[in-house]
Amino acid sequence: MTPVVDSVAVPPRGHRVRRTIEQLRARILGGEWPVGGRIPTEPQLVAALGVGRNTVREAVRALVHAGVLECRQGSGTYVVSTDELAPVVARRLTDDRMAEVVEVRRAFEVEAARLAALRRTPEDLAALDGALAAREAAWRSGRVDEFVEADAALHTVVVAAAHNAMLAELYASVGAALRSTVAQAMGTALTEERYVDHGRLVAAIRAGDPERAAIEAGAFLEGPSGA
Repeated sequence: MTPVVDSVAVPPRGHRVRRTIEQLRARILGGEWPVGGRIPTEPQLVAALGVGRNTVREAVRALVHAGVLECRQGSGTYVVSTDELAPVVARRLTDDRMAEVVEVRRAFEVEAARLAALRRTPEDLAALDGALAAREAAWRSGRVDEFVEADAALHTVVVAAAHNAMLAELYASVGAALRSTVAQAMGTALTEERYVDHGRLVAAIRAGDPERAAIEAGAFLEGPSGA
């Protein structure tokens, strides 16, 4: 059976490949090789990591398969993501699975709102107020793309206010899929019937009312906008 390092499949070659994958991942996560940047050439990686060409090649191939790296013919290998789950979600996201994405949103956002009501700090409340105001301004602008981003930003602040690092990481991994549900629901124009007031959600979190916050977070996902 092929061993796995997190979501990266590791060939049976063993510990050298696994260790090399971890070294490459550490440099990516540490910002040495940022998203959009090109990683060193194969000979340079061999010298830097002290392993053979085959080991480097297999480690790079595993990270390409995971969606972290991308090989571009004649140009080199580039970092395209720091998150191995996000590309997997993106590949599986199709129009006929949007209902499943909304169910995942509900699972994340309802619990995040409940926890946020219990754990929010004064700094969180200030961030929520700012994100809510930005969302309202984006709606008034009439631009769908701006509103989708502002709506996603508000929900991300709610998740951050839950102070659960794993929840925040998982939510970030499916962020593109979640934004797609809002963009699809909004269509090509912002119309009055699709507007959902999130002021009550923020108010429930501010009041420290976890039950009400959970209800408000789930209610808008029942409606036509999913925002």
